[in-house]
Order: sequence, then C-alpha cells, then structure tokens
Amino acid sequence: MISPVVAGVDGSPESLTAAAWAAREAERRDRPLHLVHAWDWHPRHEDREIANAAQRHLARRALRQAAERVRAERPRVRLTDEQMEGPAAAALLKAADQADLLVLGSRGLSGFTGFLVGSVALGVVAKATRPVVLVRAGEEAADEHLPTDDGEASTDTGYGDVVLAIDLDEAADEVIEFAFEAARLRHSRLRAVHAWHAPGPVGLGPGDIGLVTEGRQGEEWLGFLQAVLQVWCDKYPDVEVLATVVEERPTTALVRAATGASLLVVGRRLAERPVGPRTGPVTHAAIHHVGCPVAVVPHG
Repeated sequence: MISPVVAGVDGSPESLTAAAWAAREAERRDRPLHLVHAWDWHPRHEDREIANAAQRHLARRALRQAAERVRAERPRVRLTDEQMEGPAAAALLKAADQADLLVLGSRGLSGFTGFLVGSVALGVVAKATRPVVLVRAGEEAADEHLPTDDGEASTDTGYGDVVLAIDLDEAADEVIEFAFEAARLRHSRLRAVHAWHAPGPVGLGPGDIGLVTEGRQGEEWLGFLQAVLQVWCDKYPDVEVLATVVEERPTTALVRAATGASLLVVGRRLAERPVGPRTGPVTHAAIHHVGCPVAVVPHG
C-alpha cells in the first residue's frame, strides 16, 4: 500500500493553505492525499451526545472545505479524508506514522517573516517519526517558484532552491536524502548550507577544524561539505548542487539562505532526552523565523 501525504485540517485559513500545499506535494510524489481532522471526545460530559454531534459537524465542514479547495486546484490528486477522535497532537502523530509525510499549517506573523506555530504543531514536530512540513498561511503555488524577469509571481517559472541545513558534525542520511529527493521532484537546485564559527581565544569550539589556520577554515569546511555530498550527487546526477559554508550563527545563516527558497529542510534527532522530545535550537529558530515551507526530518 502506498503511504499518502497527510494534511491536518481544522477549518482555519492556515490549514486550508496546508491542504493545498500537501495536494501539490502529493502530485509531485505521485501519492494520494489524506485529509485528517482530529477532535476531542468528552465521555464524561453531561451533554456529550450534543457536544460530540457538534464536533462531528464541525469536522465534516472542515474536511469538506479542504477537499473543495484541493479539488479546485489539483483535481487529479487521489483524495481521502478521516475524522479522528482524541487530542489533536496524538491523533496527528498516529496519522503521521502511516504517512509519507505530514503537512501542517502555521499562521504568518503580521509584519514579520516567519511562523506563529501553535502548541499542537510544535508537539507533533517534536515527536513525529516521519517528516513534518510546516506551511505558513497565505502560501501560494507561485511562492514556490522563481519570479519572472519583471519580478512578478508566476507558476510558469522554475522552482526556487531547496535549501538543506546541514550540520557536518552529524550529517544524517535521512535528512540529506529528503532534500535531494525534494530537489529532484521540483527540478530545482539544491543549496546545502553549513554555518561555522571561528574558535575563541581559549580554544576550539565544538565542531571547529583545528588543522589549518583560521583564514583557511572556510575552505576546509567547504571541502568537507563537498565530500559528504558527493555520494548523493552521484545518486542524483540530475540535481544541481550548490555547497555553501558561511561564518555566522546557524540561525542567521538559515533565515538568509531560505529567502526565496521553495523549501527548507532541517533535521531533528530522534534520541530521547531527559526532558522529553525537543526540536533543537536551530530547527526551533527555522520553524519560527523562515518564511518558506519548512520540512523537519527526524533522524537517528
């Protein structure tokens, strides 16, 4: 059975945008699209039958609205939908387990570039074992594409770069492969970005190269990055790759690199921590401050 692209919908404008993006991704991947709406069941509520009937009505309406938008924009996509009972985060995590990837919506920050990410989306991103894509409200199909020569938005141009945030201290195959495949599906360039910092006056910082003088560290990092990517370049010969290393904070580098991108791909380690699953500082910053869709790919 082919695993679908799954989109969580709740009737909000951002979830409708997420459903539309998920439909485009399902078409790119030649996979079905499965729309999911989760609602809480309250068995001890005195008016539980009335409350549950109202919840089911709202769920049907949210799913119908999302399905209508998908069919209007991508009529060829194979579409199914489902109501799930239980806390939203738990239901979405269950749906994600059977998905090729899960797509969720986030509200754009008025006047700023980035996301306003709700607690449900953050909880799903922090615990999901499958890739999760966050899409900001208002994202249109043309936003994934390069502007025309006149600077106008268009779907007739090529896709913007797929940007891969890569930490060379733990370059995860799952994250790199996801980015290469995304670039292949879009016939776009893949830009792999690694941010590094020079050692402080006391000694080397984590991950710093100490074999060369400070002036040549950037060259060494670039050579290391190119070596890591080479096996994937061989596997995806049709994907144009731009390897980039920058000497600045990773969060700053990602926001800059993702400007105009069609997709940013970041990783999240699956290993349990004493305080429970977390996204990590770089991924956390990316999903809050980057304007393009962000794919969070878990890895071991």
